[in-house]
Amino acid sequence: MVGMRTSPNPLRGQRFPAVLLLAAAAVGLLLANLPTHDAIAGVLDAHLAVPALGLDLSVAHWISDGLLAVFFLVVAIELRHELTHGELSSAHKAVQPAIAAAGGVIVPIIVYLLIAGPWTAAGAQTAGGWPVPTATDIAFALGVLAVFGRGLPSTVRVFLLALAILDDIIGIIFIAVLFARDVNWLTFGLAVISVAAFWALSRWLHANGHIGIAIAMGLVGVITWVLVATSGIHATIAGVMLGLVMSPVPAERVRRALEPTVNGAILPLFAFAAAFVVIPAVSPTQLSPAFWGILIALPVGKVLGIGLFGWVSMQIRPRGTAPGLAFPDILAAGLLGGIGFTVSLLLANLAFADDAATQDQAILGVIGGSLIALILSGVFVSMRARWYRTLAQAVE
Repeated sequence: MVGMRTSPNPLRGQRFPAVLLLAAAAVGLLLANLPTHDAIAGVLDAHLAVPALGLDLSVAHWISDGLLAVFFLVVAIELRHELTHGELSSAHKAVQPAIAAAGGVIVPIIVYLLIAGPWTAAGAQTAGGWPVPTATDIAFALGVLAVFGRGLPSTVRVFLLALAILDDIIGIIFIAVLFARDVNWLTFGLAVISVAAFWALSRWLHANGHIGIAIAMGLVGVITWVLVATSGIHATIAGVMLGLVMSPVPAERVRRALEPTVNGAILPLFAFAAAFVVIPAVSPTQLSPAFWGILIALPVGKVLGIGLFGWVSMQIRPRGTAPGLAFPDILAAGLLGGIGFTVSLLLANLAFADDAATQDQAILGVIGGSLIALILSGVFVSMRARWYRTLAQAVE
């Protein structure tokens, strides 16, 4: 998701972070199925408590709840930019990708529920996983587009970027609403007050630029995270709230400062920990419906939903607007949208937090479905890019 702007630093680009993320997940999956499993599992399950703050989390949860909040802070900064000055800054710009994004959420949910819904044999255990295949990983999708899409019109990237950003918003809403547990509204109210203080400090920093204000913002940010983490709302929402309210100039500086760390350390570490699952030694027929639902819903549901709804959005676009995308380019965006990965892994962890066996299989479904979408999109995007390059040469 992070790394939308180009830069000589590979950790600020689109290709290298995607490769690093995939490699980290592959290493995690490999080591989980070797004799190294018990030693690494012991580290990930070890608890690090901060009694004074009422926190007692395992190392794995410090990664998914703590470090990943920094990732969501950067995501929220980018979301705010796109909503105010970027590809979603007006209804005119947002309507077409919004319709396609709706299809990219609705159809994967339907596909998942047809396979693992409440009417199936294991429905009671697996139906709650329907949010998992709704996410798109911007970093991966844009990384594949950067590698294989030389020659594609810039409108394809713009459409995919807007589509994936809307997916992010939907994923954040799912995390905030669906996976809140026993919410302490007083504590959450204090978190909102803390966010308001962060907002005021960020504007003061914009006006003065004093280092003391920046330090105060950091402390308030940590306090906000602690309050959200202990309120029952998932801790990553703290990062979202802070990123959305930060003044634009300080926000951009924070994004630039954090982007290499997020791309080079936080996301790979999360991918490693999330993918650290044992592949069950069972026949395919014994695998959980959650596995099959996610495996199929990500590549198939996304391309069907984005393809159909995207085509409809192009037919109803206002008169006088630029020409719409060709249907094959919409399909390319749909295939790229099936690369769920980061947010899908988090959603799988949350959806099956009380069922470790199903959680592991859901994670395998995310990895498998994302890999299928990655391979198919790489092939199809390459074909479309070659077609456009040939067309350009013919015109010349």
